[in-house]
Amino acid sequence: MKKNAILFLGALLPLSLACAQNPTIEPAEVNQIIKTLSSDAMAGRKTFEPGIKKASDFIAGEFKKIGLQPLPGSKSYEQSFFAYRIQPGTAQVSVNGQSISAENVIVVSNVPAIDWKAGQMADIETITVKEGDDFKAKMGEIRKAKKDAVLLVDPAHADLFSRYKGYYSHEHVVLENDREPTYVLVLTKALENPSAMVKATNKVEKLPLNNVVGILPGKSRKEEMVVFSGHYDHIGTLSPVKGDSIANGADDDASGTTAVIALAKYFKQLNTHERTLVFVAFTAEEMGGYGSQYFSKGLDPTQVVAMFNMEMIGKESKFGQQAAFITGYERSDFGKILQKNLEGTGFTFHPDPYPDQNLFYRSDNATLAKLGVPAHTISTDQIDVDKYYHTVDDEYETLNVTNIVNTIRAIALSARSIVAGTDTPTRVAIE
Repeated sequence: MKKNAILFLGALLPLSLACAQNPTIEPAEVNQIIKTLSSDAMAGRKTFEPGIKKASDFIAGEFKKIGLQPLPGSKSYEQSFFAYRIQPGTAQVSVNGQSISAENVIVVSNVPAIDWKAGQMADIETITVKEGDDFKAKMGEIRKAKKDAVLLVDPAHADLFSRYKGYYSHEHVVLENDREPTYVLVLTKALENPSAMVKATNKVEKLPLNNVVGILPGKSRKEEMVVFSGHYDHIGTLSPVKGDSIANGADDDASGTTAVIALAKYFKQLNTHERTLVFVAFTAEEMGGYGSQYFSKGLDPTQVVAMFNMEMIGKESKFGQQAAFITGYERSDFGKILQKNLEGTGFTFHPDPYPDQNLFYRSDNATLAKLGVPAHTISTDQIDVDKYYHTVDDEYETLNVTNIVNTIRAIALSARSIVAGTDTPTRVAIE
């Protein structure tokens, strides 16, 4: 592990904010949690690899110490499910008897083997994407149709075809209940009465995943939920840099997961939650948000009042140390409520300063936000200049622990009225 100077800056918060909270978020505890989650022992916490199990066990242990309850009907804090990991194999495609070059073929499939014989494809739709057609729209249509299909794509769409091929040629993951039909895309000029033959193989593995979830049941409004979340997975190991190959993910997102644990302890001790509080560390965010997708499917979104998703709070924001930003700030009054509750503390929440990055739909808040929940991500990352993101240098030694403590304390104080049931954020418009 590369040793860099620790950025630990003296004063933790203005006195007004520190004194406003009882109980408090303790710096020593925050420090211990994030050091553990981002240690080399976790080996980068990559999904499906041993290190992520160690992280899951550690988080579950913290939830147990705090005194959270598992989800109803569960005996543990693990919310377990399965996903399929698909590694594309070989593909042979011919159209009207003419063999198609591999570079002009994309097979999108979640099954181990395909054998479509020419003349036996009555149940497989053949779609032609002409030069002036909207290729993306055609792809959207076949996904909605949920039917096996062959798309004959005019070479005018070669650039987009190449991007699709780059994406689908790599290993990908799908949830157990999300296995889609097979789509075969062929880059070719339009043909009369086309008939295709397809033979392809994939390596398909069914593998276990788990979120870590603990709850504090509400007192008078149990059916209304407030979710606090972060993702505990990261990207594992990379090519060595100066002998270091572990991408520790200290900021991304051990910092957010640390916030989840610290907030669980805070609200357990505060004991003013009229609404049910759900604390969740998501898996597989880096692979496509599969943990949050599975979690969201088990909820009635109309019962989720708000979601505080914490993502990368380990460094000073572009607005200064006493500040963070909220993705999708303009989509509900969630941010305004939080800011109202922080009046006089010196800490401020700001709209997302990176709208071109589309961050609102790039983290674990996205699935619930798409269902109308005021689900927002809180971050301090200067993503446009962050040189540690997804590198072996995203380590504990690069963090500003003061910033983490400041931000967690601000979230704790600003969430109080929502947790207590006196404020309810407006819903996000469903697009």
